[in-house]
Amino acid sequence: MSDDRIKEMFIAARLSEDLRKKLATLLEQVSKPLAVRSSSIFEDSVTQPLAGVFSTYIIPNNDTDLGKRLSDLEVAIKLIYASVYGEQVKEFYKSTNHKLEEEKMAIVIQEVVGDYYDNYYYPHISGVAQSYNYYPIAHMKPEEGFSVCAVGLGFYIVDGGRAYRFSPHYPKVDILSTKDQINSSQTDYYAVDFTKKDINYKRDGERAALSLLPISEAEKHKTLAHCASVYNIQNDRIEPGLSAVGPRIINFADILKYDYTPLAEVLSLMLRTVEEAMGMPVEIEFAVDLNENKDGVPSFYLLQIKPLTGSLLTENSLPQEFENASKLLNTTSCMGNGFIENISDVVFVDLEKFDKLRTLEMVAEIEKINKTMVEQGKKYILIGPGRWGTSDRFLGIPVLWSQISNAKVIVEISLSNFPLDASLGSHFFHNVSTMNIGYFAIENTNEDNYINWDILKQQTVVETTDYFVHVRFDKNLFVHMQGKERTASIYVQETE
Repeated sequence: MSDDRIKEMFIAARLSEDLRKKLATLLEQVSKPLAVRSSSIFEDSVTQPLAGVFSTYIIPNNDTDLGKRLSDLEVAIKLIYASVYGEQVKEFYKSTNHKLEEEKMAIVIQEVVGDYYDNYYYPHISGVAQSYNYYPIAHMKPEEGFSVCAVGLGFYIVDGGRAYRFSPHYPKVDILSTKDQINSSQTDYYAVDFTKKDINYKRDGERAALSLLPISEAEKHKTLAHCASVYNIQNDRIEPGLSAVGPRIINFADILKYDYTPLAEVLSLMLRTVEEAMGMPVEIEFAVDLNENKDGVPSFYLLQIKPLTGSLLTENSLPQEFENASKLLNTTSCMGNGFIENISDVVFVDLEKFDKLRTLEMVAEIEKINKTMVEQGKKYILIGPGRWGTSDRFLGIPVLWSQISNAKVIVEISLSNFPLDASLGSHFFHNVSTMNIGYFAIENTNEDNYINWDILKQQTVVETTDYFVHVRFDKNLFVHMQGKERTASIYVQETE
């Protein structure tokens, strides 16, 4: 059945009267917007957690009619259960060891963190933090963790939007240059929109009650005071606060560098505590309300905890027969660990034809190629510029997971006119880590990071589309990933 038909059947079904009474009682006591989200056996598994596979709905919960509010909540609950049987979820389960029929689902209802601003509702800060940093720089250590923050609701981050990345142990250290901070700064944000009437969750999906607002709207609401800085064009530097004239940069400088509130310290403590309790690396989702609470201080909210797979920490050595083999690829920015030996197919973007204005057309092409690979039962290596799975089509190719589900190695490359902002923090990225798929970043400014295009172009061409080339090697490639050192190489086996 189609996803729409499945949704219709679930919406037509009826919740028990006992449950409806309990939900009505809840709504009588809660007037803030609600996040309705899933918690399933496999989604929250310690050994192989899934992330972002099922739906999460935000409902405004502001109608004067209790019956209307109850109806919205019921529809959200039914649609989350319906999402278990969606096409994207089925594709995901096919690529894991899980069986869909063994899944069990619970629903979690949470008040949305935030405050009211005109006709909108959102928190000052939403964020994701991991206790293991796959991309440490300078003197940072992997076990010190990493965080990604944005203004507004957290959908923005898990969708792969432009957000600010920092190490909680070194919050005063800028990971990006001034130019890169300007180019990658957040320009819009999600908020619950109370002006929307007759919201259709079936038709418009999880974001039906939300609006994507320009960051200037947050400045009007005076919620950027401690979250933004200004780029001083004359001095070519970023100055904290909003008193100057110039482009706004969302870098949370007043909080991270000038200790307006101890967010970095809280994140370090929280990650350390949760990791110790879980006995493995973890990821947390959080939100911050900078408005003073009854104690006169801002509030930190821990929203969710997910375990990260520990297989990334296991050391492995290269088999002797590959020590002198040719390399198709080498990177010092790798996520994943171990060996992959059963791949002979490589699908890559033809860089001469790449156009960042045509990324939506590229999505359709790679989806078609992936479908063929699924039908043939073949895994492949996927190579392309920018960020895979981003919600911003100008940062990379905005695929859904189901559209590249048979890719076993995903390579993101930077070009001289197209910088790379790796997908850390998004649900897309988390699923890559969960399934131990090779996730490589190739920076064109790092001579230790390279792809041997000559070897690639000498292989048998299976298919050429407007933007992609699909080639096949005579013998399987050998992928060697060392998670602890964050390095990876792909070796070419010599044909006899």
